[in-house]
Parts: sequence; C-alpha cells; structure tokens
Amino acid sequence: MAAGSTVVLARALEALDVGGAADKINLIPQDFFAELCEQIIQHLNHGIPGVNTVELCQRIQTSGIELNVGDLSKIANIISFLFSTAARNHLSTEDLITTLSNAVSVLPKHAVQVIRHVWNEQGKSISESEAARNMATVGQFVDIKWKLGVAMSSDTCRSLKYPYVMVTLTVADPSGQITDKSFEMTIAQFKNFFRQFKEMAAVLETV
Repeated sequence: MAAGSTVVLARALEALDVGGAADKINLIPQDFFAELCEQIIQHLNHGIPGVNTVELCQRIQTSGIELNVGDLSKIANIISFLFSTAARNHLSTEDLITTLSNAVSVLPKHAVQVIRHVWNEQGKSISESEAARNMATVGQFVDIKWKLGVAMSSDTCRSLKYPYVMVTLTVADPSGQITDKSFEMTIAQFKNFFRQFKEMAAVLETV
C-alpha cells in the first residue's frame, strides 16, 4: 500500500479518535453498523442518493441505544471518507484491514469485522470515474412532499383563515447526508412554483 494512502487513512482514524466517534461506534449494534456501512458503499457507488442517518438513528434509539443524529452523521462522514480513500487508491481488503488493525485502540473489533466484510463484498463496485466524482460535488434531489394548510388566527387578527402550502424537499448533500428542507408558500407563490415546473417539463419534452 502506498505511503500516501496510509497517511490519509491514518488521518481518518485520528478523526474517529479525536472526535470521540469511535466510542459512539461501540454503542451501535453490529447489524446497525453493517447497515450504515452498506448504505455508504451504495451511495459512493451512486446506487442511492445518500445515507438516511435520521431514519437509521431513530431505529437505533428505538432499540434502546442513546445516540444522537449528529454523532451518527459524524461516523457516516468518516467511514465514507475511509471507503472513498480506499477506493481511490484501489486498496485490497487486506491493505485496508491492516491499516485498521494497526489502530486497534481506535475502532472496536466488531466494527473492523463489519468493514472487512462490506469492503470485501462490495468495495470493488465503487465507481471512480471523473463523472461520478463530479456528480458527488453537488446535492441530489430525493423527494418532495406538500400539504395544504389554513392559518386560523394570529396575535393581530382574530380569524385569518387564509390557505398556504407547506412544501418539504428531501435532499442529499454532497457528503451523502439526507435532510429535509421545509418552507411555506402562499397560494400565489405555489401557482408560480407550479407554472415554472410546467415550463421545465415542456422544455424537457423537446430534448
């Protein structure tokens, strides 16, 4: 393995140690950690738009583990960096695990076992084309939801009763974290929003 690769991976492990993320990994059951690693691999291979740390964290918490979304997101980012670095340098499973094993005080044994299995099974599938790397520098749209509401009252008006539209956009940022962005629009704003989408669709029909 190239010396440069060793240094970069060592930095990733240092980030795990310094940030306290390694201690948090100890709290995550092996099956949940395996699911996280598999989602990261799929994201790096552009199979899914991002890693849904919010949903995964909720399930971990439901199982009785005290872990917040911020900690899980930090772990996901570092493991993603670990995998992407290994992919760029075409590391074998043995090379990757050797580096991890030299830092046994950082990563818990069950985490190293999961990383070994996931990388051995799916690591080679990660695409490293220039187009794939360029795509990873921008966020990706995942889903859109909306609902109609009616404002009933306010401090200055006894009864408003005006309709509004609540829109929630689900997006994956460049690091692969999936987040929801919500905002309200008046009916006029929503009609304008809808009209622009119709114009986009009409242009796409000509492509």
